[in-house]
Amino acid sequence: MGKDSKEPNTVILGGLCVAVNCGERHKLYPLPGDYLQPSERSLTVILHQGSVAQKDPCMLGFDMVTCIELIEHLEVKELEKFPEVVFGFMSPAMIVITTPNSEFNPLLPTVTLFRHPDHKFEWNRAQFQNWALDAAARYDYTVEFTGLGAPPLEEDGVGFCTQIGVFVRKSLKNGEPEKCKEHVYKPIFKAVYPSLQDEKYLQTAVVNEVVRTSQTIARRLLVNRKSKIKKGCNDVETDCPFLASCFLKDVKDPSRTKADNPLMEPFINGQTVFVPLAKIFSIPKVKQLCGTSETLSKLITGKVALSNDGSALLIDTEYENEELELYNGL
Repeated sequence: MGKDSKEPNTVILGGLCVAVNCGERHKLYPLPGDYLQPSERSLTVILHQGSVAQKDPCMLGFDMVTCIELIEHLEVKELEKFPEVVFGFMSPAMIVITTPNSEFNPLLPTVTLFRHPDHKFEWNRAQFQNWALDAAARYDYTVEFTGLGAPPLEEDGVGFCTQIGVFVRKSLKNGEPEKCKEHVYKPIFKAVYPSLQDEKYLQTAVVNEVVRTSQTIARRLLVNRKSKIKKGCNDVETDCPFLASCFLKDVKDPSRTKADNPLMEPFINGQTVFVPLAKIFSIPKVKQLCGTSETLSKLITGKVALSNDGSALLIDTEYENEELELYNGL
């Protein structure tokens, strides 16, 4: 996550390098669903290329570091420098490290020595825990151990397939971070995910919610009006279609008031449903997105049909009637 975000920042060491090596950086781009439903939080993914044994200022300021199946790929000298760089220099509030559990390997039929040809070593539980406890004590962290991939019941003594260490810094780091001016990491990829922090995506989300809400209100009004008209027809004792039609013209919605009253309830006038913005703003989702009625008005002006004074959204009932007739015919 980019450091320009106000949300907690996370850096993933090692795991994203696979995407680079395989030429699959496109997998880091936002998915279509991210645009349809933007997150409330901002998210920027930046991919750097470098060595975990080197210090770079771009690695400072993160709240969490994850090293997923990384340390077993390190040479001896790199592994020796790893705690100093990650725990000492980067010093995030939390570090999560995973690595294969060699005790589980006999249960994997295709594994002979190591699980991957690039692995320099694979530790058993005691080796990993001794290394982790030493690093935690040296840099003032606590550590808890867990894992993924439980063994069969008859082999439960071998532990998890993957062992995990979760490190939490005991206290806030005192003093200024270590000075490091030299940039050794190379930025090779950046993707900014859509979020409601961007007014463009916020406007789209608000307009969609307003249209959906208004159409729902309009349909309810139309159903209510049709039920009143049907009731009126049953109450009219005449065989004359002309008299019946005259009666139906006089059937009125008691909630109908002047269109320029911002506190009014929605009503139908001719072929148009008037839905006051005050009514729309009372919807929890709309209020959450906009914050104020002024923001609501600003975001939807020019995007939806509004009354002359801008106090109500207009819905054409002709289209809504067609949908209702289709629905009733199913």
